[in-house]
Amino acid sequence: MPTWDEVVESAKRLPEVEESTWFRTPSLKVAGKGFARLRTEAEGGLVLMCDLDEKAALLASGDPAFYTTPHYDGYGAILVDLDKVDPGQLAELVEEAWRLKAPAKVRKAHHRE
Repeated sequence: MPTWDEVVESAKRLPEVEESTWFRTPSLKVAGKGFARLRTEAEGGLVLMCDLDEKAALLASGDPAFYTTPHYDGYGAILVDLDKVDPGQLAELVEEAWRLKAPAKVRKAHHRE
């Protein structure tokens, strides 16, 4: 069961990731753009940016680690239950969320590494 601290540790391996706040909750940003946020709302969970097709696929998978709320309908973000998510899959999703928000020059530099 991954923790927020482990999400942060994993994300900080990516270029230019900074810890910040977003809607007054802990978050991760790249170039000032949020890509992950720890929710403190009633439903909890981790918000990760993703494209709508990926979100639909994750929800359709039936995996209980992934969910949404009406607030996020039609928005490119998936909610992740850290108590239920596979750590390897979470790491992939964090990197993909980072890719969606990172500037092209940062993504290219990371790809060359």
